[in-house]
This record gives sequence, C-alpha cells and structure tokens, in this order.
Amino acid sequence: MSEATSNVSGDAIALKVAALRAEIGKVYIGPESVIEALLVALLARGHVLIEGVPGIAKTTLVKAFAQTLSCSFKRIQFTPDLLPSDITGTYVFDRKSDSFVLREGPIFAHVVLGDEINRAPAKTQSALLEAMQEQQVTIEGQTRPLPTPFLVLATQNPIEHEGVYPLPEAQVDRFLLKMRLNYPSFEQELQVLRTHAFERIELQPILSLEELLAWSDLAQRVNLEAELYEYIVSLVRYTRELTHVHVGASPRAALALMRCARARALLRGRDYVLPDDVKVLAQMVLAHRIILHTEAELGGHTPSAVVQAALDNTRYAKR
Repeated sequence: MSEATSNVSGDAIALKVAALRAEIGKVYIGPESVIEALLVALLARGHVLIEGVPGIAKTTLVKAFAQTLSCSFKRIQFTPDLLPSDITGTYVFDRKSDSFVLREGPIFAHVVLGDEINRAPAKTQSALLEAMQEQQVTIEGQTRPLPTPFLVLATQNPIEHEGVYPLPEAQVDRFLLKMRLNYPSFEQELQVLRTHAFERIELQPILSLEELLAWSDLAQRVNLEAELYEYIVSLVRYTRELTHVHVGASPRAALALMRCARARALLRGRDYVLPDDVKVLAQMVLAHRIILHTEAELGGHTPSAVVQAALDNTRYAKR
C-alpha cells in the first residue's frame, strides 16, 4: 500500500464499511449505494441534498447513519417561520453569571439533518449556507467554528409547490452530492414491513470520531493518475458545450468529483482511483449544478441526460 494507506489497511476499511452498512440495514431497507454516497460526502467533507417523496425513509436513513458514527446529531425541522437564530443559536442573559451566554443552536453538531429545507425563507437558508461553506456561524457579530467533521444532510420534497422556497442555484451548488430516493422494490417493501413490525431497533456505533477524521485525511491523499484529472475536466467541460445548457458544471464541480472519487476509492479499500469511481459518482455530483434553457426543459431535456451524454461521449484515454 502507498503512503495514503500506510497506517490503515484497505481490507480493514472495507470490513468497517461492510459492518456499517449491515448496521444501518437493520432499520433502512434500500440500495447500499445510498449509504456509500453518504460516506463519500463525509470523507470528502461535503454535504448532501436528498430528494424524494414523503414516506420513503429519508429521515430514517439519516438518523441511522448518524447513530453508527459515534457523532453528535441534531435535527432541524424547517418551516416558513424558522429564523436564522433558531439554527445558529443566540445569546441569552444568565442570572447566575450576570452575563450573556451563547445558547447554541442545532447547527452545532457533527451531523445535522435539515428536514424539508425548501420550506425555510431565504434569510434562514443563508444562515445555513455560511455554515455549509465556511464551517462556521456568525452570531451577533461573533464567529464561532463548527465541529469537525461537519455534515449537513438536507431533505426536500419535490412534489409540493405551495409554502416552499426553492433553493437558489448558489446554495444548491454548495451541496457536494444530490441524491434522489425512489420507492422501494416489492421485495424491499415487504422487508420494511417485517423489519418495523417489531419493537424499535437500537443501532450501535461502528466508526469512532478518530477513525472518521483519519479516513478523511487519507481520502485526500488517494492517488489520482494524470489521465483521470484530464477525464474529469473533460466531463465537466462537455456539460458547458451543449447549446441547450444555460449553465454547465463549474470548476468547483470538477474539484467535487475529484474529492468524491478519492473517497469512494478509499471506501473500497484502494489507494488509487479508477475511472469507474468517477463514472458512478458523476450523476450525483454534476446533475444538480446544471441549468438548462427554458425551451430545453419544455422540450424534455434534463440535467441527468446532459451528464449521461458527457459520460457517453467523453473518452478515458490510458497512456
């Protein structure tokens, strides 16, 4: 193994990941790729936007994920009357000390679930944006750092349009990944009934905070060949060249794809990135960053189709 995995073997990481999937699988019935995507975002130090109709276990997934990580977890239920201070916290007067002390908001946690994020007004969303981008919050002019690791897992319902505030493009771009959860298969739905027919299942932590931080550092040093740098840049640039695309993926998207590919390689027990790491993650990393012309949307074009076209028409050339 190279320097990137000199202290932790690839087999040990793969075994831990398998144990974490099995533990989450006790309460969440769904594709294992979803759990891997959450781990990728955590190790790549990004955030995830989870989209899906109500009742498909988005919240269950996030809570189970946090419980297996030995991390602090907080949930924020977004509503139209939610204020920025409800997220960040505020100073309150303490009679005992005869001074103002900070009452920390739910943003001060390692894993934060933002439920139905698109229900909050723009001012409240902007408070979350600073936390996501800078890993800090500003409360009454004072800046406070947030814990490390820090992961925001936000959910939104794509079918409701009343009483919601669509996320601005700048904030959507701050999410490293965007996942769309669909209805379970017939067999999976049967398993849901069998699993939740009994008393509540308590999950056990699988990864310690120290392991998470070490893995995150290792992920940044996973080897990426020169051809893969070129492949990632070519994919991203392709999304900007189509005439029906108004805004294509930016250089930030290329950096995000590189970080995610490295994290996935590490989770698979490798100290090097393969083209498949890039291909598997391309949709989740790039599609939500692409904006089409209105005429193209009306004509049936989608950002996902743009990413697929980039994958189909961009060649990876091994030297």
